[in-house]
Amino acid sequence: MRYLPLTPDDRTAMLAAIGADSIDDLFIDVPQAARLDGPVDLPRVAGELEVERALSAMAAKNATAGAVPFFCGAGAYKHHVPATVDHVIQRSEFLTSYTPYQPEIAQGTLQYLYEFQTQVANLTGMPVANASLYDGSTAMAEGVLMATRVTRRNKAVISGGVHPHYVKATETVVHAVGVETQVLAPAVDAEAAVIDQIGPDTACVVVQTPNVFGTATDVTRIAEAAHAAGALLIVVVTEAVSMGLLKSPGEMGADIVAAEGQSIGNALNFGGPYVGLFATREKLIRQRCPAA
Repeated sequence: MRYLPLTPDDRTAMLAAIGADSIDDLFIDVPQAARLDGPVDLPRVAGELEVERALSAMAAKNATAGAVPFFCGAGAYKHHVPATVDHVIQRSEFLTSYTPYQPEIAQGTLQYLYEFQTQVANLTGMPVANASLYDGSTAMAEGVLMATRVTRRNKAVISGGVHPHYVKATETVVHAVGVETQVLAPAVDAEAAVIDQIGPDTACVVVQTPNVFGTATDVTRIAEAAHAAGALLIVVVTEAVSMGLLKSPGEMGADIVAAEGQSIGNALNFGGPYVGLFATREKLIRQRCPAA
């Protein structure tokens, strides 16, 4: 039995519901030059070993992220992941507790969530942290939404040093609820430029350190300006390891920290989830975004 066993009548009804005469109508926007006029030129049958060898040979023509200096990720790189990471996560009390059906297994979940949140709080210099989000960009979006709820204002001022992909992801999320975003022009070392844009309608100021150009900035003065105007400061960090060396966002006055945790143990992948770190002040604990 097929996973989706549709009958011809089922397909006809579905096409009628969307106003299409045939399956081909679903691809009408694809240029004719981009369409295949026959089967792909591949063997009809091949063994697993042959397929693996053929695909490996094709993949070997690419330069891998670990073979050369690699800057395409603008924050997502092939970091060194210590062997101890795999050893720890494969311990039975952690590996088998992802789906906590029984109480004795749920205890493992509670343990590793506690350890994870404690480490995030320590790294960010914040008193509370949740159990992660999809990635750094969605964590930033949740931070902006949270700031609008807390301040009851509707505008986010975003530094020109924030990762452009994070900005786009945030705009995609927050525009749906009517939040205005003011994005400053790209700047290598001008996080403080946001100060001049803070107004009575500003819910939050979003800065990144180290920013997308690699510049580390002490944002204490920005935090003071934001707080003086009744706004919150969101600090974005795309390189979590940097928080082990630099002054933490919490020490600099951040109200919300949205960070990408890929560098602490996740391999590169094509568009899948990394790990969004999210931390805040204790007074805002009831406004935290839910864990993913």
